[in-house]
Amino acid sequence: MNQVVLWTSVAAGAVSAGRWLRVAQREHYGIGRTSRFARRWWLLDWPNRVWLAAAAAGVVLSGTYWWAPSITAAAVVIGPQGLDIRGRTSPLAWTRRLATLATTLALLWSVLVGVGLAAGLAAPVLAVLLFGMPLWTDVSLALLAPFEAVLSRRWVHRAQQRLERIDPVRVAITGSYGKTTIKGYLRQLVEGTRSVIATPASFNNTAGVSRSVNEQLALGTEVFIAEMGTFSVGEIAAMTKWVRPSVSILASIGPVHLERFGSLDRIVAAKAEIFATSRTAILNIDAYGLGAEADRLAASGLRVIRCSTQDAGADVAVLRVDATADVPGAEPTPDASFEELVDEATVPRRIMVFGREIDTRPLGHAAPGNVACAVAAASVLGVSDEDIARRLADLPTPEHRRTAAHSEGGVMVIDDTYNSNPAGARAALGMLANTEAGRRVVVTPGMVELGRTQAHENRLLGEHAARIADDVLIVGRTNRTALLGGAAGWDSATARRATRGRGARSLVHDRSDARATVRCVADRDEAVRWVRAHLQSGDAVLYENDLPDHYP
Repeated sequence: MNQVVLWTSVAAGAVSAGRWLRVAQREHYGIGRTSRFARRWWLLDWPNRVWLAAAAAGVVLSGTYWWAPSITAAAVVIGPQGLDIRGRTSPLAWTRRLATLATTLALLWSVLVGVGLAAGLAAPVLAVLLFGMPLWTDVSLALLAPFEAVLSRRWVHRAQQRLERIDPVRVAITGSYGKTTIKGYLRQLVEGTRSVIATPASFNNTAGVSRSVNEQLALGTEVFIAEMGTFSVGEIAAMTKWVRPSVSILASIGPVHLERFGSLDRIVAAKAEIFATSRTAILNIDAYGLGAEADRLAASGLRVIRCSTQDAGADVAVLRVDATADVPGAEPTPDASFEELVDEATVPRRIMVFGREIDTRPLGHAAPGNVACAVAAASVLGVSDEDIARRLADLPTPEHRRTAAHSEGGVMVIDDTYNSNPAGARAALGMLANTEAGRRVVVTPGMVELGRTQAHENRLLGEHAARIADDVLIVGRTNRTALLGGAAGWDSATARRATRGRGARSLVHDRSDARATVRCVADRDEAVRWVRAHLQSGDAVLYENDLPDHYP
């Protein structure tokens, strides 16, 4: 085989590998995720489809022509266009795990190229390797899975021994959303009564929880709070086996990660694994499926604490101060419509704990359901009603979750970039609507991993944003059609035609009930530049969710 073609192909493979290794890292090394993103990027628009066709043509021709792999090499270096190799918002981090994956991928390539050379099929093998780089990355991840499991068990064993030696009360928190917020609330409510540590930020998988235990759990710690997340059935069950929480909270069920789970019922089943070792189960019975789950757990002999923002008969209830909430057995207050959400921050709430009213106050932008779960857990941990009520005034706001600040130019900036669920987005829009701003702007790429509901939920987000804001900036391509359809009042076909092409454009819409001018921008940096150029003191901007740049 021609040496120039061979080494050119190897160099092209290295460039392509860097691109897809970054995607694998951003997707938490999930097997199959790299190939899924490759399909999204290659089929994104006509330029990328042309390069995909060129790469495929190189594979087909490589069976006849020795130079054909060069076509595939050029295509996979140039495309998919828009997926930056270095990373703009999420650069490649050269960790131990990434280095192991890259080495495995290189060895796999070397073996297959060697086999191709020995068999006289070097050109077809090279072309297939180049064309299928995302697939080979996933194959490498699958090969490494047993090795990574062995490494993980070593750190887990050390963390388990530390937990058993110090023996704090262990509290586990899960839910489709609100986990980090509840963790912060509970820590605030318990501190001052008992010594407590919690897993930091979103350290909510096996590696994160074990690292938190090994690095932070110290002698004298009385309460350890572990946030637990999951992408599949079985992950939380594996964590509870060694953390062994005695108090567990299941706070919410929603379409977050529905793309991975397939149904809300599977999400309920995966999250409910958190009760495997618990003596006390705390559930938000307003959430999908959790009323029935509470009944099932109670029937099994567990102590169950039901939390609600609608049911006055719940064990812990955080209720709007209105007529129905004051009447035992009254019908639950219905879910607030979108229009009502704008006033939620100032509505006083009665906080009831096992029939006792411990406080009445507006909660600001703290989600009442999250407050109810945190109050329930604090009560179980022995914090007095008086201390809970006093500490409710200082509940923390997690970073990038509806935090408000003013820029040097006097523009209010609402940062909700860590929220990617419909309930959180709706609440953030309500916060923007409730501001006394001259001009309101929403910047959003929409929400992801909502499965079959994603287009619908993003269409609703666009519709609601257009009612509240003067300008809606739609970032990127992932949800552009759905957001634009909702904001502009167009059907999917019309919105799809309008989204062709790149760059920022101002679009005329057909909504009679919306006032917003809708703009499409390529990325968040472009949106920020637009905001800085057009807003002035007294205006407000909401940054609703943010997607790393491995999303289109």
